Amino acid sequence: MTTAAQMNNTVRTAARSDDGNHDKFLTFCLGREEYGLPILAVREIIGLIDVTPLPQTPDYVKGVINLRGKIIPVIELRSKFGLPTVAYTAETCILVVEVAGEEEGSASFQLGIIVDSVREVLDISRSNIEPPPNFGASIPLSAIQGMGKVKDKVVILLNINSVGAKQGLEKIAASAEAGASFGEPSNQLQVAA
Repeated sequence: MTTAAQMNNTVRTAARSDDGNHDKFLTFCLGREEYGLPILAVREIIGLIDVTPLPQTPDYVKGVINLRGKIIPVIELRSKFGLPTVAYTAETCILVVEVAGEEEGSASFQLGIIVDSVREVLDISRSNIEPPPNFGASIPLSAIQGMGKVKDKVVILLNINSVGAKQGLEKIAASAEAGASFGEPSNQLQVAA
């Protein structure tokens, strides 16, 4: 199994230059299903750390983290997709991704996504990506970029802008960042063992 630190080094190396990285996807698991995100959207992978909860947010919004002085909203992808909750393990980690702003001209923001485990970086050419099926998906179709065919398996490729920006997470990020900049107390980071 790949550790978060080893995978983070791979992500940083791949993302340094976008030459040839448009067909690269970081894969991760939620239960037995394997998902992928474009490598260029992934900023880093961190181990599970304490998340400061926010009141009056949807169940899948776990709160915010303070990552090197930047306040980042965190969602649990399992909850967002309506999957049953499970206990966190040593492989549970947070993917920090860049999400485009919802409104035209608005700035992008970073979002933390809690996933069960990270797998690998795969090359999936456009010719091996098919549109999502129109039935039976527990995930909204707008959240699926396509279905990647890799050898004998299928990887569900996610549209991170649809997953992250549609539910006001941009506003949560901006509000939390503004609160932190005005000297409001913030929690110390504590790395989970």
